[in-house]
Amino acid sequence: MKNRNNSTEFVLLGLCQNNEVQVLCFVLFSFCYVALLMGNLIIMMSILVSQLIDQPMYYFLTYLSLVDVCYTSTVTPKLISDLLVERKTISYNNCLIQVFTMHLFGAIEIFVLTGMAYDRYVAICKPLHYQVIMSRKRCNMMVLAAFAWGILHSFSQFVLITFLPFCGRNEINHYFCDVYPLLELACIDTQRVGLLVIVSSGMVALVVFIVVMGSYTMILYTLHGHSSDSRRKALSTCGSHITVLVLFFGPVLFIYIRPATTFSEDKVFALFYTIIAPMLNPFIYTLKNKDMKKAVMNIWSRNKFLRRKLIF
Repeated sequence: MKNRNNSTEFVLLGLCQNNEVQVLCFVLFSFCYVALLMGNLIIMMSILVSQLIDQPMYYFLTYLSLVDVCYTSTVTPKLISDLLVERKTISYNNCLIQVFTMHLFGAIEIFVLTGMAYDRYVAICKPLHYQVIMSRKRCNMMVLAAFAWGILHSFSQFVLITFLPFCGRNEINHYFCDVYPLLELACIDTQRVGLLVIVSSGMVALVVFIVVMGSYTMILYTLHGHSSDSRRKALSTCGSHITVLVLFFGPVLFIYIRPATTFSEDKVFALFYTIIAPMLNPFIYTLKNKDMKKAVMNIWSRNKFLRRKLIF
């Protein structure tokens, strides 16, 4: 990647400038990152070694956990390490890579969540055709489509930033490289580029969010005709999914659906879709799910049994 400007590196201003708050954030985000990794890895292991992997919902959940780990790992380790240094810098090339990977895994996550919503819609609204509609072949195609869209979307954001000239300020008012903060540093009028970002990021996220929430609305409407036990179980599952959607899509829409500008609140909102939502996903999907809790307990019991055999 050839740098077409005078900036060889950028300075990240981070979340805040207070040293005591930075130390507190270091401890908090370190804990969150470890919890995120352990929670998502446990979910993946529990599903992969059990029969849950044959069910479409858990098939998508495995990919969601994988994407969450990759997604947050593009930002969180850098954020944590920067909290301990006074001058937070990132090279031009690494900044472009961060933009690419952030939008890659973010776009994939959006469409994996869409696949999970579609799975619940078919399971509740068209139960007699569920096995045919949600076949493993179709699930594979949906995941491949999510990855294909992620690559296409992230490449478009990458190209937009690559052709921007940076010749003056190099301070990014954020804790990671993103499109809008970089547009503010460009030496040219970025209004058209900002409109492209709104269309490719904000509008796509908005349309997907409306479609997904529409599917859950239809699910809730259909539940009126089910028994109380089935209704309670479906509401618990859908409630978990809707919680994830709001935590992820809400901040994303706040940042990307508006004209190309940045606010100080963006850093706080970005924490929700880069750290908080990926960390909470394992707990949201496990604590209210009997099948997942059973799979996790089987893994734990099996590991305890193997350790006892090794000891004796």
